[in-house]
Amino acid sequence: MPTSPPIYQHPAELLQNLIRFDTTNPPGNERPCIEYINNLLKQAGFETTLIANHPDRPNLITRLKGSGNAPPLLLYGHVDVVTTANQNWTYPPFEARIADGFVWGRGALDNKHCVAMYLAAVLKAKAEKLSLPGDVIVAMTVDEEAGGKLGAEYLVQEHSYLFENVRYALSEFGGFNLSVAGKKFYLIQIGEKTACPIRITFDGPGGHAANPIKNGAMAKLGRALHALDKNRLPLHVTPPVKEMVNEISYGFGGMTGFLFRQLLNPVLSPILIRILGKRVSMFVPLLHNTVSPTILSASNEINVIPSKVVLGLDGRLLPGFSNLELEQELGKILGKECNMETYLASPGPSTANMGLFQPLALSIKELDPSGIPVPYVNPAVTDARFFSLLGIQTYGFTPLQLPDDFNFISTVHAADERVPVAALDFGTQAVYSVLQRFH
Repeated sequence: MPTSPPIYQHPAELLQNLIRFDTTNPPGNERPCIEYINNLLKQAGFETTLIANHPDRPNLITRLKGSGNAPPLLLYGHVDVVTTANQNWTYPPFEARIADGFVWGRGALDNKHCVAMYLAAVLKAKAEKLSLPGDVIVAMTVDEEAGGKLGAEYLVQEHSYLFENVRYALSEFGGFNLSVAGKKFYLIQIGEKTACPIRITFDGPGGHAANPIKNGAMAKLGRALHALDKNRLPLHVTPPVKEMVNEISYGFGGMTGFLFRQLLNPVLSPILIRILGKRVSMFVPLLHNTVSPTILSASNEINVIPSKVVLGLDGRLLPGFSNLELEQELGKILGKECNMETYLASPGPSTANMGLFQPLALSIKELDPSGIPVPYVNPAVTDARFFSLLGIQTYGFTPLQLPDDFNFISTVHAADERVPVAALDFGTQAVYSVLQRFH
C-alpha cells in the first residue's frame, strides 16, 4: 500500500491544517494549534518544550542541532490571528479551501504561511540530515495580534536563556515581491516603526443640548481632526529607509531611479507624493511619523453636551524617534487647544544589522534571477521589537513570489486573505536555502 508523501513536501497542506484552527485573538485559544505543531515535530524526532503564561495559550520551542560553526539562527512566527467579524468572505475563513491556485483563509498571510514554511523547511532539514552551520531554534508564539504579552514578550522577559548567542532571526513580514515599472523587487524587512498610542483631551463648557454652545470641546475636536487631515507630519530620512529607497532607485536605474530617489528630498518629496499618489503610497509612512484617529469618547447621552472629549490616535514612530518628539510635531499642528499624552511601549532598534542580508538576498536570486532583493522597513510593528531587547536582529523573511496584480499589504487582515500555493513552495525553498548558508 503506497504511503503518502511527508507533509513538509506540501506546505500548502500544512497551511490548510493550521488555518482550520480558529485562533482568533481575542481570545486566542492557540493550544490546539500549538499541540498540532508539537505532534508534527515530535513525530519527526524533535525535542520540544511548551512554555505558557496561560494554560490555553502555550508557546513552543524546539532546536535542530548544527555544526557549531555559526551562532544559532532563530525562526519564529505567531499562530494567533485577527477577527473576521463583519467581513464578507468568498469562502469560509477557517475552511482553508484551495481555489484558483490560492489557499484562502484567515491567517493565510498573517502569519500562518510563515509558520507553515518554517515548519516545512526544518522538517525537511531534519529528514534529510542537512548539515547546518549552527543550531536552528524554532519558536511558535501566541498573542502577537494583541501585543505579545503572553507570547514573545513573555519569552524574552522570563526565558531569555533560550535565545543565548542568537544574533539573527527570521520572521514576518518580508521577502514578498512588489512589481513597479516593470521591475520585481523583493522586500526583505530589516526594521519597523514603533507603536505609540496617543490620548488627546479637549475641554470646554458642557450643558443641556437644547442650549447650543459655541467653541466647546466638540468644536475643538473638529478643528483638530481637520488639521490632522490636511497636514502631514515632517519628513525624516532615517538610515534604514534611506538604504531602502537608494537600493530601489539603483534597481530602476536611469531617470526613473533618479526621480524615485527624490522621495528623500525634503523639497521635492511632497510634490512627488502628490503627483504619483497610490504608486508611492506605501513609502509615505516610512518617511514620516504618522497618526491615525481611531477612538472617540464623548457624551453618553444624546441630550448632554460633553465638557470633555477624548480622542485616541494610533501613532507610529520611525526608527530612532521618541514619543516626546512626536508630541512636539503634533503640537505644531494642533496648537494649544488640547492636552496630549503619549505612551511608548516597546521601542525597536534605531539601526539595522545587515550581516545576514546578503545570504537572504542570494536565496531569492537563486529562485528568481530577475528579482531585486531590497531592504524594507515595515510601517507596522511585530514581535521583532521584543527580540531586539536581546540584541537579536530580526529579518522579515517569509519569501513569496506573487502575481504582479496581487497586493500583499492590502490583503493582510482583510476579507479573502489568501496566498498562492506556488508561492508557498517558493518560500519554503528559499528558507531551506538560508538554513544551509547562514553565518
